[in-house]
Amino acid sequence: MEFSLNALLNAAVSKDSRFLILNSLFPISLLEQKTFSKMSYKIEPLPDSYAGLGEGPHWDVARQSLYYVDLEAGSLLRYDYGQNKVYKTKIEGETLAGFVLPVEGRPQEFAVGCGRRVVIVNWDGVSTSAKVVRTLFEVQPLMEKNRLNDAKVDPRGRFFGGTMRYIGDEFEFRHGELYRWEAGGQVSVIKGDVGISNGLAWDEKAKKFYYIDTTDYEVKSYDYDFETGVASNPKVIFNLRKNSPKDHLLPDGLTIDTEGNLYVATFNGATIYKINPNTGKILLEIKFPTKQITSAAFGGPNLDILYVTTAAKFDQPAPAGTTYKVTGLNATGYPGVNLKV
Repeated sequence: MEFSLNALLNAAVSKDSRFLILNSLFPISLLEQKTFSKMSYKIEPLPDSYAGLGEGPHWDVARQSLYYVDLEAGSLLRYDYGQNKVYKTKIEGETLAGFVLPVEGRPQEFAVGCGRRVVIVNWDGVSTSAKVVRTLFEVQPLMEKNRLNDAKVDPRGRFFGGTMRYIGDEFEFRHGELYRWEAGGQVSVIKGDVGISNGLAWDEKAKKFYYIDTTDYEVKSYDYDFETGVASNPKVIFNLRKNSPKDHLLPDGLTIDTEGNLYVATFNGATIYKINPNTGKILLEIKFPTKQITSAAFGGPNLDILYVTTAAKFDQPAPAGTTYKVTGLNATGYPGVNLKV
């Protein structure tokens, strides 16, 4: 008696049974088995979490909250895990907010990218308005068509962030730069010739720094000295180019788990790719019901929830702009680091 593969799979009573049937017919590697076992993730929207250009998710352990921005609205948002509620504020007098980084030891102060300035904003996390109290530093003061984009804090409390062309074609005019700043010091240019400065992540175990310039369609790794903050020896570890330039995927934000795997958001791909940076292999594709996936960060009490921001640019339909949580990944990450000023 003959059975079709579909009939066998339909007769299986569980996912594990189906897996055993498939593996007996088409043996797969241990790594692929591990990936298969992690495919039962769940994606859920956060309540009232819309941001037209959501970016910069940062998990704050002390407040059990996810901070992120609505970049082109000049707004900050805070998702309170315990309350399952999102609070939103508008920064007075500002039209842009590229990122939000809590300041070490000052619970109501945040470093925010407003235009080409990194400013300190005072916000209690609840009020509907927030105020700039001072400017920390400014970059490219004469480059009026540029703005700060993504930024993060390295494990030692240093600022890393970069700029991009804001008016005009950022793929044609690569006038952006990547910067490092630390308390008591000056701003240093880490890299020039940047189109869209985007995702950043660090791995202390591997002594690596990871960086995305969206216009390069790739993720690069650097050797990283955590004592000096110096990155060196760039190497392409993940290439998102396709056969036709119009099909190239646009890498955006980036995060890392405790096993050293990277999670790469794609602005035009409706997907976050979990990759092994040592091999460049895709371990998992996390699919979303909207196209413009901007960034991700681990959070929650056990740091095992992946929070994901999206955008609703260029008339993308709902649920574009929704912020999501992804559970069931069998992975944990690192909390955001506060900026030392």
